[in-house]
Amino acid sequence: MLGQFVITFREAFEAMLLVAILVMYLRRTGREAHVRSAVYGAFGALVAGALIAGAVALIYGGLGEGNKELFEGVASLLAVVVLTYMVYWMATRGSEIHREVERKISSSRSHLAVALAAFIFVVREVIETVLFLTPFAARDAAATATGAIAGVLMAAVLSYGIFSLGMRFPLRRFFYYSSIMLVLIAGGLAGYGTHELLEYAEEQGYELGWLAEPAYNLGIGSDSPLHHKGVIGSIFAVLFGYTVKAEWLRVIVHAAYLAVALPAVHLAYASRRKKQVRGMPAHG
Repeated sequence: MLGQFVITFREAFEAMLLVAILVMYLRRTGREAHVRSAVYGAFGALVAGALIAGAVALIYGGLGEGNKELFEGVASLLAVVVLTYMVYWMATRGSEIHREVERKISSSRSHLAVALAAFIFVVREVIETVLFLTPFAARDAAATATGAIAGVLMAAVLSYGIFSLGMRFPLRRFFYYSSIMLVLIAGGLAGYGTHELLEYAEEQGYELGWLAEPAYNLGIGSDSPLHHKGVIGSIFAVLFGYTVKAEWLRVIVHAAYLAVALPAVHLAYASRRKKQVRGMPAHG
């Protein structure tokens, strides 16, 4: 549930941040009459996201057991790609959020254009969230739903505090630490997706040699709370990709991803920080 919470909280907060900036910009430029259009656009994006999530659930439910493994594997790896891109974009160009909003809305005078801008801002985050949560929902729908609801509520509370109560909140620090957490979660998804594809390949009769052999086996039973499906182990499984037994290819993919992604994200934020300290226009 924690992994689902982190993903949803981060994405929901980003969407609410975009809409809040849009609303503030409209008020600052004397277009308060367009605020309602922005709200309608954001609401329409939520409806679209719900329809997409429902379609994904129907597709998954109609698959056979073998094809479900293929679906989960592909969905996991696709989520890793998009999640990594999103995190790196935020690390390198995050501060352009304000400029993105102003650029899209500065020349928009009609209510439809404002609603469309809000729709695009929010639906992008909603689709990303659906994509990221799909592998988790396939494994544990109840925990995913609980984590997602909690993430949205927390994002709403934080957004309200920042924009209505004037709370001071270090956005850069929030995005940095949440980005590191998302990279760790993505690493686990990369490993899990690889595992599902290995199982699918074996069922199809493909021989992968030592890559499909166990790299380690902790010998922890499925009834133990430390098992990756147990009370304690499941938390680490979602957050860090923990498992009691893993194939060599899964270990290699997981380790290689973290070895590249973690330093890349850290260096991107560090470079952005140095530019800000020097007084240079940072790209993020």
